[in-house]
Amino acid sequence: MDTPNPFSGQSLAELGRALRSGATTSVDLTEAAVTRLDGVGRSLNAVVTLTRERALAEARRADDELAAGIDRGPIHGIPYGAKDLLAAEGYPTTWGAPPLRDQVFPEDAAVVARLSEAGAVLCGKLATVEIAGGMGYDQPDAALTGPGRNAWDPEAWAGGSSSGSGAAVAARLIPFAIGSETWGSIHCPAAFNGVTGLRPTYGRVPRDGAMALSWSLDKIGPLATSAEDARLVLAIIGDDGRLPLLPDHRTSGFRFGVLRSAVDGAEPSVAENARRAITALGEIGTVEEIALPHYPWSQITMVVLWAEEAAAFEAFVDSGQVLELAAPEDRIGMLHGMAMPAVDYLRAQRIRKRAAVEAGALLARFDVLVAPSYPVVAPPLVGSLDAYFEPYPAETLSAMGNLLGLPSISLPTGIGQRGLPTSIELLGRAWSEPAILAAARAFQARTDWHTRTPPAAGRPTG
Repeated sequence: MDTPNPFSGQSLAELGRALRSGATTSVDLTEAAVTRLDGVGRSLNAVVTLTRERALAEARRADDELAAGIDRGPIHGIPYGAKDLLAAEGYPTTWGAPPLRDQVFPEDAAVVARLSEAGAVLCGKLATVEIAGGMGYDQPDAALTGPGRNAWDPEAWAGGSSSGSGAAVAARLIPFAIGSETWGSIHCPAAFNGVTGLRPTYGRVPRDGAMALSWSLDKIGPLATSAEDARLVLAIIGDDGRLPLLPDHRTSGFRFGVLRSAVDGAEPSVAENARRAITALGEIGTVEEIALPHYPWSQITMVVLWAEEAAAFEAFVDSGQVLELAAPEDRIGMLHGMAMPAVDYLRAQRIRKRAAVEAGALLARFDVLVAPSYPVVAPPLVGSLDAYFEPYPAETLSAMGNLLGLPSISLPTGIGQRGLPTSIELLGRAWSEPAILAAARAFQARTDWHTRTPPAAGRPTG
């Protein structure tokens, strides 16, 4: 029987106080996290590789340092997991792909190294859709570990491509995880599993040692139970002195621009919960309806992604390894990118620059733009993903935000259809993470949706 650790579900600040008061140890937290990842985590297909030996060594070091008065900061001694696109020295980094199950890199990715220096404890490499979904998958079962199972309902999808990161945090197996996003891969699992997912500004977090899918779109960020915990993690992985995260202590006075078409076009329970969330936002700022500049945001983003991923994976395709991928559609999914004329890519980049100017003018009027993160709740594990989304083609902020490299955070807004979570996205100007996080923290201070836990957590609330 699964028995959650008594500290499971506590915030990073609470865990830090428990470690420093002697109420628990890093070794205890780590052993509990590894045990639950090996049990509940594997049942959710959320785990690729446990890093047990490394975790216990890092935990023992943390306990020794804290006992000696050496304090590395707010995540010292705290367990976490990393999406299996990030290298961890000596452990497999599979990119979620069956033909790469034995791939090993000689050093940590930059993000993993930063977290290690801050005293965090790496407990496992977490599941991802193969090649971060770049091959065009249309089904949940497109990963080395099998379909990512949702922490609220194992017959629903955990989302992609940071599937394991979203499910593991939602199930309270670990306090936070690292994911990556090219186009939705942090926000999707955060939204579908009811956790907080932060996509930083493009270039904020170093990508050394991470799989490159699209050089001008890839971003790395944290998934956690709250905006405050995401802020603490971002301060470590995304602030190297050159790109300071200046504090924003506001609790009110925000200017919100709401993409009403995205709310009205969402599935009814998503829309209802979004409207309640917008009412709560109205208590901490002004709310004004907006429309996005008129550009084919999804089409431009798709052209850029297809062209860049074709260049990144040309050798993988030429080697024939692509034919060993799990999803049949992924085995041919790169062909459109490889056949794309250079003129299409160049045209998309020119439009991208013009679109950035107009989006910048819109964003100058607001602190945050608001829309449902996704127009639907998590789909079932069977069937076509495209067919599931088709009835709700509502415009969201995702394509624009990812194309322009803008920071954004996904926040839970309650429970929708089939007992599954819903969420909203708060998006801001480039490098405005402090403002976005301040608004998110103020929102979560007035709501409790982020505190609710699924059955997989052992102590469900709804």
